[in-house]
Amino acid sequence: MGIYTNLLRPLLFSLPPERAQRLAEFALWPKPLWLPVRPSLLRKDRHLETSMGGIRLPNPVGLAAGYDKYCRVSGSLANLGFGYVVGGTVVAEPRKGNPRPRIVRNPVSSSLINSLGFPSNGLTAATRKLRRTSTGRVRMLVSISGFTTEDIVRCFSAVQPLVAGVELNISSPNSEGVRRFQIPERLDELLSELDRVKEKPLFIKLPPHFSGEERSRTMEFVDLCVRHSIEGVTLVNTWPVDDDRLAVGRGGLSGKPLFGHMLRIVREVRQHVGDRLTINACGGIFSGEDALRALRAGADTLQLFTGFIYQGPALMRSINDHLLDFVMREGLPSVEAIRREFPD
Repeated sequence: MGIYTNLLRPLLFSLPPERAQRLAEFALWPKPLWLPVRPSLLRKDRHLETSMGGIRLPNPVGLAAGYDKYCRVSGSLANLGFGYVVGGTVVAEPRKGNPRPRIVRNPVSSSLINSLGFPSNGLTAATRKLRRTSTGRVRMLVSISGFTTEDIVRCFSAVQPLVAGVELNISSPNSEGVRRFQIPERLDELLSELDRVKEKPLFIKLPPHFSGEERSRTMEFVDLCVRHSIEGVTLVNTWPVDDDRLAVGRGGLSGKPLFGHMLRIVREVRQHVGDRLTINACGGIFSGEDALRALRAGADTLQLFTGFIYQGPALMRSINDHLLDFVMREGLPSVEAIRREFPD
């Protein structure tokens, strides 16, 4: 990680976050440029192979939604050691999102706060990109969202033939209309409509909970997922916080401060649901030991975002090496056995 953390990260962090992101995307744009690094970053070993809602993965480390918002560079990202990549979030119609500034960094706490508000080129542009995307054995998923049931069903129907699975974001703290689906009755109605068209695995991205009332609501969501034969959940989305550096004054916190809460929520949901759902752990994973703790808490796969931005492309290889060392040392058949044999 030294070249990135000592040289490239200081350069990127000298720029405003969205400008740095555009520079990173520019560098990732030519996919052939990243093919030569694939062997050094993608750890290949059958003991790392796992399953996510029936989708076979070469390893359990995924890229969370939000990095490749416009589904432009997923083919290049697949060469950096991920087992799967989640593009998007895609919404039906083009959106500018919230006013800038809408991302701020907190280097002391290794965190980010964003108030992006789903900037998107819309469904037509996204599906055009997805048709041209090839990620090889690394599985491609896409995150979708919307403000009406009709728009979400439209997005799901359009993207599911093009990807291995779909993640539905009903939990963004930066888009008020999305939160209407955090009412169990409305989520039930939405999932009923998706049942009619669903052919690919579906994962629901849920918000973090901090109170007993919020915990009960999370478990209602989980029960609805089981009832509708949804394959899994992603735990968790960002933590809503106030910050006057953002134009809208409020955004979602990601990174290390979320890690302990993510572990707690993964553990609670696993205890509640047993083996009936896949759990994708998302929130503050910065190391192999963090990843191991998430799997032991009950996760099936891991999603990186802020850790990837702070630690760089070597992080995925480091995590997979750490997990493989643990599996081999303990004599386990694969990473799939970690949560069952070594529950935390």
